Amino acid sequence: MKEKQLKYEKIVRNMTLEEKASLMSGKNFWETVNIDRLGIPSITLADGPHGIRRQAGNADHLGLNPSLRATCYPTASAMANSWDPKLGEEVGHHLGIEARSQGVHILLGPGLNMKRSPLCGRNFEYFSEDPYLAGKMASAYIRGIQEEGVASCPKHFAVNSQELRRMSTNSVVDERTLREIYLTGFEIAVKEGKPKTLMSAYNMVNGVYANENEHLLKEILTEEWGFQGVVVSDWGGSNDHVAGVIAGSHLEMPSTGMDGILEITTAVNEGRLSEQVLDQRVDELLDLIFTTDRAEKEKGKNPFDKMAHHRMAEQVAENCIVLLKNEEQLLPLKQGTQVAVVGDFAKDPRYQGAGSSMVNPTRLDHTLDLIGQSGLDCLGYAQGFHRNGEPDEKLVEEAVKLAQNAEVVLVYMGLSEQKESEGMDRKEMSLPKNQIELLRAISAVNDKVVVILSAGSVVEMSWDVEAKAIVHGYLAGQAGANAILNVLTGRVCPSGRLSETYPICYEDTPAYHYYPGKERNCEYREGLYIGYRYYDTVGIPVKYPFGYGLSYTTFAYKNLRVSRERVCLEVTNTGNVDGAEVVQIYVAKPDSRVYRPKKELKGFQKIFLRAGESAKVEIPLDDKAFRYFNGKTNRWEVEAGMYTIMAGSNVQEIHLEEEIFVEGSPVPRKEETKLPSYWSGQIQDVSDEEFERLLGHPIPDGSWKHGEDLGMNDTICQMQGAKSFLARMVFRVLDAMKKKSDKSREPNLNLLFIYHMPFRGIAKMCAGVVSMDMVRALLELVNGRYVSGVSHLFTAYCKNQRLKRGARRKQSG
Repeated sequence: MKEKQLKYEKIVRNMTLEEKASLMSGKNFWETVNIDRLGIPSITLADGPHGIRRQAGNADHLGLNPSLRATCYPTASAMANSWDPKLGEEVGHHLGIEARSQGVHILLGPGLNMKRSPLCGRNFEYFSEDPYLAGKMASAYIRGIQEEGVASCPKHFAVNSQELRRMSTNSVVDERTLREIYLTGFEIAVKEGKPKTLMSAYNMVNGVYANENEHLLKEILTEEWGFQGVVVSDWGGSNDHVAGVIAGSHLEMPSTGMDGILEITTAVNEGRLSEQVLDQRVDELLDLIFTTDRAEKEKGKNPFDKMAHHRMAEQVAENCIVLLKNEEQLLPLKQGTQVAVVGDFAKDPRYQGAGSSMVNPTRLDHTLDLIGQSGLDCLGYAQGFHRNGEPDEKLVEEAVKLAQNAEVVLVYMGLSEQKESEGMDRKEMSLPKNQIELLRAISAVNDKVVVILSAGSVVEMSWDVEAKAIVHGYLAGQAGANAILNVLTGRVCPSGRLSETYPICYEDTPAYHYYPGKERNCEYREGLYIGYRYYDTVGIPVKYPFGYGLSYTTFAYKNLRVSRERVCLEVTNTGNVDGAEVVQIYVAKPDSRVYRPKKELKGFQKIFLRAGESAKVEIPLDDKAFRYFNGKTNRWEVEAGMYTIMAGSNVQEIHLEEEIFVEGSPVPRKEETKLPSYWSGQIQDVSDEEFERLLGHPIPDGSWKHGEDLGMNDTICQMQGAKSFLARMVFRVLDAMKKKSDKSREPNLNLLFIYHMPFRGIAKMCAGVVSMDMVRALLELVNGRYVSGVSHLFTAYCKNQRLKRGARRKQSG
């Protein structure tokens, strides 16, 4: 490969090898290394998918320590329901302003991993089960953030769909599924959003850690997509620092002390890492540092208008709320309607998820404070249930008594903080039993029930028969309470549409038999068939389909015209209320000689129409519309032939369709017998043999080697089977603490992080206090070799102290 011209060649040539190496790791938990003699400043990173989490004091990864106040916008799972990239760009713009006001140069977000299973604990932080929708929303966020001179850092690249043992799992996935489902969203975000940074995932992808995966970082991200920015490891996610730099990763976070520097300098001196490659990484990182630092100086760290941003958060939430049910047109509620308010979430709202994205809001709206201004006549409030799931007949009785006297009962239900968090996956898809029993008791005495649902991910909804209307606010941010009241009273016509499918029960989900991964492997045996791609292809009934959402008005579609480049049609608001419709374009090839889902989303547009108004809608069909990834030729191809283009309100409600012939590559030979599950879509019981044919290689052994020594990439929770009695005792203490934490309202996320962390993470997360050599010595103790372990631990400790003293002398001298 031709040597890349260095933009900052003079600075790079004047740097010592140690200085170059030092830039490849953080200075501390949230900042990069500064080199004052060369005029290289330090820049700051902060969490921020839906609000800035700049920690004010001692830093921790999962957000238990306080952060500066910032606007908490709706989470990504809510934002995707807006189907409005322009609104996403405006949110990004506001996030960029707030980041700059707090001295943040790199904002870690948005998150756009695919919602493979409803149980992923971090689904609230991701956009969709569809890569096209996720990619379009993410690229809009990125553009908005970066317009303010702040670098956006989309995450987690790639195939990161489970929180359980996330730092050591191996995502086993075939190349076609990898490209079409798990990378397409990132491809759109990189090509259209042009982020200055990108965060690699914790997990391995087909046996290679994402942060050192040349196929992902070099062949696809850089060479194929043209990414020119900086790759940042997830916190503690760097495994082999040298391999990461070679593959195209730049910055391992947080600080690893002298370990990271030694890894790089030793590799260069031994010839395992070319200094030319290191120079390129340094140059690319310097470009990020200088451009973001310069933008901050030019634009200034001006305080933002907190009230204006709060109003923006409310406007955003209004566009994200989904009306799922509205029997007898119970909604909107008329002025003066006597309502009873029931449910713990009405008093103490669920408005965001837990973990590294937890925002300390500038203010927080509460339903009980605002309902008096809504025009509704509130007769009173009853708690109804304990959000931890504990049954309480007295609370139910109080709620039922209040509900009997109301015209309409507003029941605020949802998932608690325990259920949705970084670091842990959900155990079931259902709502707590005590909430459902409360709802049934209320509907038995008053059938005019409106459920207001707060949850960042899919829940089972067999209980929906107990409600006349359901308003789903998702996790709507700090202004969500008033936004929901505006929808309930008709001040806002609901326009949110589901960005994920609501199945009838968890057993119906495509990854049911494969999620979460067992021990080390996460096997993506369902292939292309996630979300609606599965339910629609196989014909499995669902509770609420992808793209679904009701309105207070109605829309009609006509005059569909299709070409290779665009879809044109006319949409009319046929009701008597102003409102917005989301026109969704799906593409199908019924006679395909390549296995594929029944239809796939390939375009969409949200359009606002006044009552009786019509408008022409034009939606482009881009290079993603007809392609598939050919694993044999290892490239994107278009199968020549007839395609069906459909325009609809959701994946099941198609209003217009038209066929079009598309030029393409020669038609491949149909090979149904080799992969029968993937041709039929019946992927719930894929055999080892068929999955291996799909992969093109044997399934890697993902089992833990019970009875053998634990290694650097084994997890701390695996000490339950360690050879050392002391290690097993430590595990029992950790396990007891974890079980206690699981029962609390807000689980100890740092404890969960440690529980599932690989041993190498001890060094990677301790800012140099513990070196990798010290961890190796600790592993000797864990594996029962006490004498050599203690000796090596003492030697490694002394070496680490010596190196740190030497580094301090260099910095001071």
